[in-house]
Amino acid sequence: MQSREPMFNAPAVVVWVLGVLVLMHAGLWMLPERQWAEAIETLALIPSRYTGEAEAISGGWTAAITSLVTHQLVHGDIAHLGINSAWLLAFGSAVASRIGTIRFLTFAVLSGIAGALAFIVMHLGETTIMVGASGALAGLMGGAFRFLFSAFDDGGAEAFRGDQRRIRRMSLGELFRDRRAQLAIGFWIAINFVTALLAPLITSAGGIAWEAHLGGFLFGLLAFGLFDGRRLEAQTPLD
Repeated sequence: MQSREPMFNAPAVVVWVLGVLVLMHAGLWMLPERQWAEAIETLALIPSRYTGEAEAISGGWTAAITSLVTHQLVHGDIAHLGINSAWLLAFGSAVASRIGTIRFLTFAVLSGIAGALAFIVMHLGETTIMVGASGALAGLMGGAFRFLFSAFDDGGAEAFRGDQRRIRRMSLGELFRDRRAQLAIGFWIAINFVTALLAPLITSAGGIAWEAHLGGFLFGLLAFGLFDGRRLEAQTPLD
């Protein structure tokens, strides 16, 4: 009797995070309009909280701290949630398989916070509302870039089917000298700006927070080595 393939070819933590995002979206959607608006205002990242207006916004000063994390759990609409879910399955699975559950969650949340801080700096004092896990997901992509290209050199797709802890992590110097990495990073930055311009055609949730994307991505790219534990040495077969 053949064993069944899992519904998601992803680590359990990635599936659980995806489930939380879906449940959060569904729960907010079911709220009456007034409660929904108050909940979004409390959970969302709003730069004007940090320039003296926190008391006038739902959640007060407490939300100035908690919203750095809670905004990552909220999405504007189904399209926003769907795009981020696909992004999570693609890059989150690779990173979670490599660094484990606790480090994965810590790395993702800190990437989201880095993205939030970048957004705040660029919109300081504005009442713009920012929600979504995109900053965290950009950080996961940045982290994946640190071993993605070396995996292509050391076995391609087969390397990802094995123990990903065996894949060599590129140093930052090596990464920035790699032509493929240069093209991938440049292309991602370019497409990020293009999608920001085309956001009204993609989703009804408003603009795309490219600042959060770049902030999260840079954090993930630069800080991944701090979360990437001791690598397993490739074993040499005995004669």
